[in-house]
Amino acid sequence: MQRYDENAFPREVLEKEIKYLRLLADRFKNIQDASTEIINLEAILNLPKGTEHFLSDIHGEYDTFSHVLANASGVVRKKIDDVFGKTLRQKDKRFLATLIYYPEEKLDLVLKEEEDPDEWFVIILQRLIKVARAAASKYTRSKVRKAMPASFSYIIVELLNESGEDKEEYFDGIINTIIEINRAEPFIVAICRFIQHLLIDRLHIIGDIFDRGPYAEKVMDRLVNYHSVDIQWGNHDILWMGAASGNYALIANMIRISLRYRNLGTLEDAYGINLLPLATFAMKTYGNDTCDLFASGPETDGKDGEIVRQMHKAIAIIQFKLEGQVIQRNPHFHMDDRLLLDKVDVEKGTVRINGKDYNLLDKHFPTLDPKNPYALTAEEQEVMEKLGNSIKNSQRLQNHIEFLFLHGSMYLTFNANLLYHGCIPLDGKGNFAKFEIDGAQYSGKALCDNFDRVARKAYHHRFNRKYEKTADYLWYLWCGALSPLFGKTKMATFERYFVAEKETHTENRNPYYKLAYEEETFCDAILGEFGLSGKNSHIVNGHVPVKVRKGESPIKANGKLFVIDGGMSVPYQKVTGVSGYTLIYNSYGLVLVEHEHFDSKRQAVVEEKDIISKRIFIESKATRKRVKDTDIGKDLLAQITDLKMLLTAYRKGLIKERF
Repeated sequence: MQRYDENAFPREVLEKEIKYLRLLADRFKNIQDASTEIINLEAILNLPKGTEHFLSDIHGEYDTFSHVLANASGVVRKKIDDVFGKTLRQKDKRFLATLIYYPEEKLDLVLKEEEDPDEWFVIILQRLIKVARAAASKYTRSKVRKAMPASFSYIIVELLNESGEDKEEYFDGIINTIIEINRAEPFIVAICRFIQHLLIDRLHIIGDIFDRGPYAEKVMDRLVNYHSVDIQWGNHDILWMGAASGNYALIANMIRISLRYRNLGTLEDAYGINLLPLATFAMKTYGNDTCDLFASGPETDGKDGEIVRQMHKAIAIIQFKLEGQVIQRNPHFHMDDRLLLDKVDVEKGTVRINGKDYNLLDKHFPTLDPKNPYALTAEEQEVMEKLGNSIKNSQRLQNHIEFLFLHGSMYLTFNANLLYHGCIPLDGKGNFAKFEIDGAQYSGKALCDNFDRVARKAYHHRFNRKYEKTADYLWYLWCGALSPLFGKTKMATFERYFVAEKETHTENRNPYYKLAYEEETFCDAILGEFGLSGKNSHIVNGHVPVKVRKGESPIKANGKLFVIDGGMSVPYQKVTGVSGYTLIYNSYGLVLVEHEHFDSKRQAVVEEKDIISKRIFIESKATRKRVKDTDIGKDLLAQITDLKMLLTAYRKGLIKERF
């Protein structure tokens, strides 16, 4: 063990740092305070690292997402098995796990049928305390206390630290008193939440919280209140972020997709977005149009369905016009191939794409001016202004978007792993592709950093038309060929609606998806670009659903890259064959958990039906990783160095101790 040598910090170094050390001395006022903190931090460095969970592409599937958090991707059940082994029957383990996932709901069911609730409380509280002890075992008492619900923190501390026969009566006395004063139910809820908290130390969301599924707002509420989370933006997140920043093209996209997937509840009920102006305009403009191409299933039949189809078509046409305006404002986007409205021949009912004429499946374009096809009509402009004002004034939506900016970014490097949603754009030769932002060319890490910068700038100046071109970069992030969040040559929305020929629907992927997925050298080059290297560094992606049904593996490039979009979103499950992935990085290594379909919360509570999860061990360490091996450990080591310098300053009389 290396001893602390105050001569390692000579006087001249301290004099350079004296201003900072005086600030540090306000917190650690004397040698005793500084020494105690050094001892505490050194002890923390030797604890096992906290468990990280990585999830991606939630797409509004709140019930599945919430269950995956509640059961910690199967870790709760594993912890119960570790604690009780063969001393508890499988059905009792199943019950205990369900209680931890859904304590309020399970308690309601149990207490309706239980003949002797007090006896049941004694048994179940003892079992929960054992699980809680196991979950808390690798953390400091300070960290464990912070995870405790304030109302029961003292009691939980006492119960967690109970040991030996001498304290058995004391322990039983606490439990009996909890039951006697009718606090058993809230205490059980509190201890179950406490267990959930401890089993996931940090949550990483690798993009795409919004769209497709019905409850993106509930997912956001859960994340806002989560104890430790970071988010790497996905293209569907940036869509909503850009809409909340006032980009009309993205507002139109956001509403079109909500209509396409019938997620109007998220817009209207959750966020209070008033769609009446759009509905009124659509019924007036497309009242004699069946809008059959804009049906989204049997639910769009009937009168209400007809209005939805009309709204769907109306906002789609508005979107194509607004996107054309963005492209014309920004020639450096190089997206002229996406300008299709000026190539529509209304009389012939055709559109020219790549020099070839195709018949249109829908030939009714009452708002299209052939002389100025990208101009909104006065009525369309009014609709967009009203929608924009409604979005601007939606406090819940703006709060959620602010959270995405505060806790999110284009990418994250954390504990030797590089996290981003889509790709790092490459050219055909595997070099980092260049793109122009604000007149300068960027690639690789610098490209991501500058996209991050302009996204924040656009939101800061939201709904200020002077910064319209800044907000246009958010639209490019949604669908541009060199967007790290999209990574395809085009988004063929117009063609998919209006042209039957599949050849026009093709959206070719960026070379990244072949080169980095298949060859470890390209992954190493990307990691190096972001300052990471070594065999323990990995890339974690979402965005592209893994076709497990067809034998595709989420583990790419000889284990250097993980694609963890396994289809939490129900529409994707027909492609993937599974219901999502969780990548778990604990002190023993990396584990990929593959989830099967989650039926419902009701079945989970009543029938104790859990998600069946298959664990795939990727990397296992013979020696457990400690906090000192992590990014947090590096920060703690830096703090220890500063505190040792403060000790030297005290001992040499450069700073006066206070008591």
